[in-house]
Amino acid sequence: MELEELKQKLKQQIVTQLKLNEINPADIGDEEQLFGKGLGLDSIDALELVVLLEEEYGLKINHSEDGPKIFYSVSTIANFILENKKA
Repeated sequence: MELEELKQKLKQQIVTQLKLNEINPADIGDEEQLFGKGLGLDSIDALELVVLLEEEYGLKINHSEDGPKIFYSVSTIANFILENKKA
């Protein structure tokens, strides 16, 4: 899957998984911060995103300290998926 296509799919999955019904996936910027100032996601949302990575992409985050870096933005999640998915 190409990077841009994956980003668009991730935006839709984030909105669906986190039940962000008031947000249009197209309005989420690729580099927009997901936690804190950006979308304002919290620790419960982070757990939902971990589940999404495991169920949809078969990926686990082995070190919890990597979470903030991986889940910073849609782009960082997409890059993590492409770098780690099994061929």
